[in-house]
Amino acid sequence: MTDFPTQTLSGDAGQVFPGEAAVESREGRADIGQEPGATSILGVDVGGVLTSRAADDADTSFFGSQPMLTPAVEGAFDVLTRLAAGPFAGRIHVVSKCGERIAALSRAWLDHHGFFERTGIPVENLHFVRRRPDKAPVCARLGITHFVDDRVDVLVHMTTVAHRYLFLGDTPNRAPTGPVPPWAIPVTSWLDLADRLATSAAIRPSA
Repeated sequence: MTDFPTQTLSGDAGQVFPGEAAVESREGRADIGQEPGATSILGVDVGGVLTSRAADDADTSFFGSQPMLTPAVEGAFDVLTRLAAGPFAGRIHVVSKCGERIAALSRAWLDHHGFFERTGIPVENLHFVRRRPDKAPVCARLGITHFVDDRVDVLVHMTTVAHRYLFLGDTPNRAPTGPVPPWAIPVTSWLDLADRLATSAAIRPSA
């Protein structure tokens, strides 16, 4: 496991509800780069990044009548705990696209598995939107600089996010379903993501 230096940061964030205005999307735009000296803020998806997907294409999936038994993606809790105690302390947000029923199940799953207590991520840093493109204005408002999602059609809208990671680690030996855009950084597991973040010169705590 990659070691991260422990740093204490402060900040605020609010719950995001459906209805935030969408920002303009420019497909195919290259990595915009992080502003020099900007505070690094991490955003992560839920389905396929934190929770393992069931056998369908829903954004956040749960197994049949026992959704709380849906497993976490391997390494997610451990790596987020280390990131939340180190370079992204106080600066990690969970941003998920889902309807009301799945949002309620997502909250229940996170509570059932002690996600916030175990990782140290504040419960206020959980945000839901109704459409995939609506994650982009949430990221812009929060100043997110790094985002992890398992869908290119979500990441493509995040033109304000300097570092966009395409997560392929939910299913063993999973490969992208199409060409990976040059602005997307494919990662094969949470450990792979941790190594990339640990060696990124762009990661900066708040002043």
